[in-house]
Amino acid sequence: MNKIFLSAMLATALSFSSAYADDLSLHGFLQGNYSFDTDTSNPDGGDFKWAEERGQIKLDGSSEPFRIFIKTDVFYDHIEEKGDGELREGYLDLIKEKWDLRAGRQIITWGLGDLIFINDIFPKDYEAFFSGRPMEYLKKGVDGVKFGFYPNFASFELVIIPFFEPNRFPGLNRFWSFDPMPGVTNREKKEPAANLKNAELALRAYRDIAGFDASIYVYRGFFKTPSLLPDSLSSPTRITLFYPELSVYGISLQRSALNGVLSLEAGHYDSREDRKGVNPLIPNSQTKFLIGYQRQFFEDFTVGLQYLGEYMHDYPEYKKNLISGFPKEPGYRQLAGFRITYFLMHQNLRLSWFSFYGLTDKDYLLNPEARYNFSDHIWGALGADIFGGKKDTTQFGSLDKNDNIYVQIRYEF
Repeated sequence: MNKIFLSAMLATALSFSSAYADDLSLHGFLQGNYSFDTDTSNPDGGDFKWAEERGQIKLDGSSEPFRIFIKTDVFYDHIEEKGDGELREGYLDLIKEKWDLRAGRQIITWGLGDLIFINDIFPKDYEAFFSGRPMEYLKKGVDGVKFGFYPNFASFELVIIPFFEPNRFPGLNRFWSFDPMPGVTNREKKEPAANLKNAELALRAYRDIAGFDASIYVYRGFFKTPSLLPDSLSSPTRITLFYPELSVYGISLQRSALNGVLSLEAGHYDSREDRKGVNPLIPNSQTKFLIGYQRQFFEDFTVGLQYLGEYMHDYPEYKKNLISGFPKEPGYRQLAGFRITYFLMHQNLRLSWFSFYGLTDKDYLLNPEARYNFSDHIWGALGADIFGGKKDTTQFGSLDKNDNIYVQIRYEF
């Protein structure tokens, strides 16, 4: 469907450009992106987490009340030894004074967390994040419609997604990770069918309240991370990866405070298929909250701190029904985030450090990076992803053998 949609968007763009050529802008880039192991080889024996050349074309055109935007990539993957194309975004806007509409493939970002997503329930590409790709590739596009309504008392965004798009996780050929049933190789994925019943709905309402930028979020859809369904708990021969039903109800608040910016966010995850927490194959309902603070201590030097808490509901039922071989999750998980950004040499050099530390799981992710602008059109970055933990069953501890150094070089036009 991606190729059909890409062809349709390109045909629309050509028709649009012939009618509104004076209102078009064309930009893009050529990029090399390489990441190689520093600890041990991949499960497939290779030493590269990522190795590709990529080109992107970005077309933006408008003629009131319409706007068209297309961002499409072509690339060659040296690990898979093949080339391909990808429509990153492709949508048409209709813009009015009190409302607007966007239809097509689009990347949507909600919430306040820095790489912590509570009310941003839209799909992510964690393989891109963990293999040293530019941060923009963490977010995946969704095919859907977004309505914006702007009455005087508040603003609203309604998103309708008819085609389910899951998170992407590191591939088993390039990444070492924990698997509770490693001996079962017969696996199939079962995604929600594309019908009206399974269409995902997301609503955001926002306005200023007593100096806070306040938002309320509602989502009805599915978990983006698959659950495992073996054909037998005692001697499984086949595993089905499925996506349980999920609703999320959340809120966020942000304002200046203590010479910086204070962020507060919370969300309740309603696991609709297992509200009593008795099914060990479906995640229990959770309540998550985030406290974040960012401050510029002096010119071009910024520090950000984050604290995430995750409370699992019906924890006694979860422990009672836990399947042998599956790691036991904590009833309350805590995670700390830390970011430093420092610009030097007339802001041509950016030094950054990002890290997560699991206060409960005792695991960590470290991401130092240096990026330098050689000119107005060329920049390069050198960084590393370093994982570790006390146990090999936690989020970052399970990635302990995947430390890598990455290089990015891009020419923009």
